[in-house]
Amino acid sequence: MLSNSCRYGIRAVIYLASQRSDGFKTGIKQISNDLDLPTPFLAKILQQLAKQKILSSSKGPHGGFSLSKDPRTITLLDIVNSIDGYDTFTNCVMHKGTCEGIKREKKFCPLHDDYENTRMELITLFSNKTIYDLVMKADSSEFITI
Repeated sequence: MLSNSCRYGIRAVIYLASQRSDGFKTGIKQISNDLDLPTPFLAKILQQLAKQKILSSSKGPHGGFSLSKDPRTITLLDIVNSIDGYDTFTNCVMHKGTCEGIKREKKFCPLHDDYENTRMELITLFSNKTIYDLVMKADSSEFITI
């Protein structure tokens, strides 16, 4: 359901939340090495999160990334919206486009009614689950294998 970009972004934000919180920046190479993710791909994802004000970034020898918000205020939905967009939750499972757009042209897909409840549960889960919650639930060794 979530793109690799989105999953990598979630992992990186959790990782950064588990680091020092006193404005300390973590370099992209360290993040990509610790999470075993491709550096150029991860850099684009983190820049996207920085544009959305979830992360802050700085260049230079002591540059890197850190959270720009309290992890208690960053939800999974914030990250999904920043990377994959809210369409992740509104697009039809089988057809191209949103369920409402498809409905205007023809009947809902055969999975619509079954998936609608799941879709709403996912939105609720992602809206209520914060990065802080995830950091508290996992120990640092799990960040590398998430």
